[in-house]
This record gives sequence, C-alpha cells and structure tokens, in this order.
Amino acid sequence: MRDGPPVTLYCFAHAGAGVSAFAHWRTATGDGVRVSPLPLPGRGTRRREARVTSREALLDALLDPLAEQVADGRPYALYGHSLGGIVAHTLAHALLGAGLPAPRLLAVGASPPPHTPAPHHEDLSDAQLLRFTSDLDAAPTGLLAAPGSLYHRRVLPVLRDDLRLAAALRTAALTDAAHRLLPVPVLAVDGLEDPVVGAAALDGWARWTTGRLVRRTVPGGHFFVRGPQAPRLLGRACRVARRTRPVPGLTTGGQQ
Repeated sequence: MRDGPPVTLYCFAHAGAGVSAFAHWRTATGDGVRVSPLPLPGRGTRRREARVTSREALLDALLDPLAEQVADGRPYALYGHSLGGIVAHTLAHALLGAGLPAPRLLAVGASPPPHTPAPHHEDLSDAQLLRFTSDLDAAPTGLLAAPGSLYHRRVLPVLRDDLRLAAALRTAALTDAAHRLLPVPVLAVDGLEDPVVGAAALDGWARWTTGRLVRRTVPGGHFFVRGPQAPRLLGRACRVARRTRPVPGLTTGGQQ
C-alpha cells in the first residue's frame, strides 16, 4: 500500500460483554485498518478461563499476547468502549513500560478518564444492577430478566466482576508510580444520547496524555459501538494515525 502497512486496531469491549459488538467493524472501518477484537477471560473463546478483577490479573492475561503482536513495530491503535477504555489505557502504559512500540492512537468510547469520580456499581444488588443496565437499554425485560433467569445466572456475574475490574484499574492508574502521562494522541468519543458519560467528562482525557486530545460525538446512547458511525470514525482516525510517528517514552505528570 502507498501509505505502508495497515493499522491493526485492537478493540476491548464494555462490561459484561464479549467482542460481538465489533463484528461489523472489520468492514465498517474501511481500507488500511485491520480490526482485532481481544476478549477478556471468562467470555467468548476464553470463556473457560477465570475472570479478572485486578490490574495484575488483567496484565497476566493480555499483556504477553499483545506484546508479541506489536513488537515488530507495525502500526497499531487501541480502542476501548466503556470498561474497555480503561483496559486500553492500562495496556498502553504496560506496553510502553515494557519498552515496546507505542500505539499510534489511544481511542476511548463512553469511558471517563481515571480521575473522574465513578459510582460504585460493583456494590449494587442484582435488582439495582438490573435497573442500571435497563436505563442503558442493555438489559432484557419480562421473564428474561426474572431472578433465576439465564441473564441473572450468566450475565450479571460477568458484569459485576467487570465493574470490579474497572474500579481496580482506575485506582491503579491514580496510584501508579509517578502518574505517567501517555505520549500518545487520544480520541475520546461520546454518544449523543448517552445518559452516563457525556462530552464534558471525556474532555478530562487531556490530563492523561502529552499528545493531542480529539473529542467527537456520534449518534446513539451508551452503546453506540454497535452502530455504523463509530467504526467509520475510528477507521478515519487510524488512517490519519498511520501517517504519524509515535513519540517514544513516558512523561511524569500530575493528574490530581
């Protein structure tokens, strides 16, 4: 290709989910982008593995396989949706800390930065958690949502552990030695009708990078990742990022 090799876009899903929301991204992102969704343990192709609820367990599960793929220096980007945003941020730091090439772009969707106060959803009862997911149009109704249903037995435990993971990663980011800033441009995307994470919250990602922050709004609610606009936006951003050179190194800074 005239612009060099394609950008590999590694994608991380929202809490309680596998990677099915990214199925249409492989074609919707367009030319020059190779989409590679990475499931967390406990779902999809990794469903037999124990779920992770700490930074250390997350890195044990994902860092080595990802490091092997990015070590050759070919361009790559990270996108995380909701929970996936703080997962992508954590992995970007870990990859740079291991001396590996930086991503050309860190993109987050519907994911507030680590310093933003977050409600403790992991402590909610099943009924409260179901109401919260219902407000996001992410829960079934009627008998499908009744106690003892498949949703209660299979989905809520995964969701609860993922919320614990999100809280742990946010805490780790705030307490990490030297509070390092990423030398990577950040694209922060919100949904126009998202009742949880708005544009103002995403502006806070500027405090976590020495690169440029670009914020964009797309139609949809909290799960706009399932629609057509987000992959098109990410495809364009990856093609731009492919033509830039990553800035090496990590910078010390304060997010407090």
